[in-house]
Amino acid sequence: MSIAFTIPQSIVQAIRLPEEQVGPELRKELAVVLYQRGYLALGKARELAGMEKYEFGQLLGARAIPRHYEAEELADDLTYADHQ
Repeated sequence: MSIAFTIPQSIVQAIRLPEEQVGPELRKELAVVLYQRGYLALGKARELAGMEKYEFGQLLGARAIPRHYEAEELADDLTYADHQ
């Protein structure tokens, strides 16, 4: 299932961004809010935002949004650290 919704042109024009940046920025903002509220896991939120894990983590840090660090992420980090 995918969801599409329409944003009125007057609102798109009111957003202070070049038109080609509006869609990606709205996806990023939606991803951040859904992650912050616990509706999306980090991986899915960054996927929605169209960002890499590190980049999305940096964005969360810049906004002082705490990471929801779960056992699976710890296991991934430990695996990564073992290979370094």
